[in-house]
Amino acid sequence: MGAAEQLGFKAPTVRRVKTLHTAYRVTDLAASLDFYFALGYQKVGRITVGDGATLTVLKFPGEEVVTLELVHRPADGPVLIGTGLSHLVVRVDELAGTITALSQRGLQPEPEQHPAGPDGPRTSWLTDPDGYRIELVQWPAGHPDGITAMDFG
Repeated sequence: MGAAEQLGFKAPTVRRVKTLHTAYRVTDLAASLDFYFALGYQKVGRITVGDGATLTVLKFPGEEVVTLELVHRPADGPVLIGTGLSHLVVRVDELAGTITALSQRGLQPEPEQHPAGPDGPRTSWLTDPDGYRIELVQWPAGHPDGITAMDFG
């Protein structure tokens, strides 16, 4: 029993819950857009929210909904990456070809890694202009698009 239940609180009935997108605050919107466009994202739209701030929303081709929001608030000064956010994960179909294509677009992906051994996922890392880390993952054939309970045995 959780602390809330011990105090007599009941959780509301949730019919459907889904993570929608990640939002990053960025220092230089143009540099960030160049980076994310090179990674393959497409701009869906931009919203002005006042005081010179904008929200630019992106998605990959084939995705139905926005998956990344770039929050640009020039009045807040440069982004300082703290220790709370680890990384964003992007699934790719073919990692070696993706690494080559991104390198040709001027990005600097790290060499391919096999963190779970030769039969596990293949990964590579890159860093955006503000220092956010992005993990590229190619799952083994037949594996779902993300981590599941079966990955833990």
